[in-house]
Amino acid sequence: MNNSQKNDNFLDKTFTIMADILIKVLPASQREKEAFSYYKEGLVAQSSGQYAQALESYYEALQLEEDPIDRSYILYNIALIYSNNGEYSTAIEYYHQSLESNPNLSQAYNNIAVLYHYQGVKSSEKRRSELAKKLFNKAAEYWREAIRLAPTNYIEAENWLTTTGRKFE
Repeated sequence: MNNSQKNDNFLDKTFTIMADILIKVLPASQREKEAFSYYKEGLVAQSSGQYAQALESYYEALQLEEDPIDRSYILYNIALIYSNNGEYSTAIEYYHQSLESNPNLSQAYNNIAVLYHYQGVKSSEKRRSELAKKLFNKAAEYWREAIRLAPTNYIEAENWLTTTGRKFE
């Protein structure tokens, strides 16, 4: 086992232990604790590449979770899985749902932009320049919002916006 795997394993175990302690000591309802347990199971499954199990756990957590901020992170992680599996339109739908729950989730704006940019590149490669331009403009729109929310987090996106002349559209 290389050092990276050892560190990941240590971090996963540490997270699990800390999460179990938090569940026991935080003043939360049984429903909230159960939702967090499912969320934690989803994170563990997702980090080990068990996406079907992660989705199952996240969907269970969504059934129970009432806090909009917590729901936004569950929806965000569901979107990540769909994105990783190449289901971009489904991922975008879940990113939008996460933003409905938490409009300040800059990483959701960023990830939507990344997906639109990727689709723009693919359209450009197929010589579908009008579609590519629309997709790049949508990417720019979402990157501008991500940068507005977290100005120092998306330097590469900001550079892309500047070099393509889309920074202030």
